[in-house]
Amino acid sequence: MTASVQDFQNNPLGKDTRLEDVLDAFEFLDDWEERYAYIIDLGKQLPAFPDDARVEENYVHGCQSQVWLIHHYDEASGKLYLLIDSDAMIVRGLAAIILVALNGKTPRDLLATDIDELFEQLDLFRHISPTRGNGLRAMVGKIRDLAALTDQA
Repeated sequence: MTASVQDFQNNPLGKDTRLEDVLDAFEFLDDWEERYAYIIDLGKQLPAFPDDARVEENYVHGCQSQVWLIHHYDEASGKLYLLIDSDAMIVRGLAAIILVALNGKTPRDLLATDIDELFEQLDLFRHISPTRGNGLRAMVGKIRDLAALTDQA
């Protein structure tokens, strides 16, 4: 099963679940145990990822867990849509946060987004392991590379 355009465009992360929702939830939740549970719940919103896309070309290197990322550039709207999956629940949740911030943006807007500021605002790097942090940076790096290539096309 290959991902269809609708699979990309119907992804609720970045569309129905917005960055403001995540920021509000983090502010509302008192401790990191609750925030971890929220991050895992976000990961459950990730759409199904096609098995045939779990190939080396789509693999995100630098992550402790297995992570795959595919994209679709919609020429009509000029937007870049993303699907991410991982074998680890917490990584799926972290991927969901990335999608909330970056999915469905134009490549130029995506590249202009200060994702490090978001991670700082959420205080993520102090509360995830260094290897998870490296994986988060690897996912963002691959997305930024895709956006840069798409923006030049």
